[in-house]
Amino acid sequence: MKLAFLALLVSAILLVISESSANSGAASSEFNGLQFHLGSDTYAELRKAPEKAANRPNPLESDSEAVAAGRLLFEDHCAECLGDDAKGGRKAPSLRVSEVQNATPGTLFWLLTNGVVRKKMPAWSKLPEPQRWQLVRFLKSGTSVPAAPPEPSTKR
Repeated sequence: MKLAFLALLVSAILLVISESSANSGAASSEFNGLQFHLGSDTYAELRKAPEKAANRPNPLESDSEAVAAGRLLFEDHCAECLGDDAKGGRKAPSLRVSEVQNATPGTLFWLLTNGVVRKKMPAWSKLPEPQRWQLVRFLKSGTSVPAAPPEPSTKR
């Protein structure tokens, strides 16, 4: 009887240690990477854009100021979930992956306009159309959001 109890106790302890170790690794990874959990359908919404929407060209494609304007809009509206560098975080996936970078401007515009409600991405249809195109231009530019400039020194 004591032997069976001892075996059961050792098994329980090993199970707790095993689960604790597994959870610790996951928590550590989640904490360190702060990464959105990627599923097989993470970028599936990009494939749902209607052909007419996907084929829309960006009217601001040659506008040299659109990238900078899009960067500011990204900082104001997107960086909280997507990270300052658009590489994703706890709330959202990376926008620097090939699935997004290879998407047409029209597809990205459609996604910004409609959002992804079940993934908690808001629809930005109330954002004026030119601003949505500026965001698309910024995302397709491959430009990272720079760190905030240092504050000027007041020492003399």
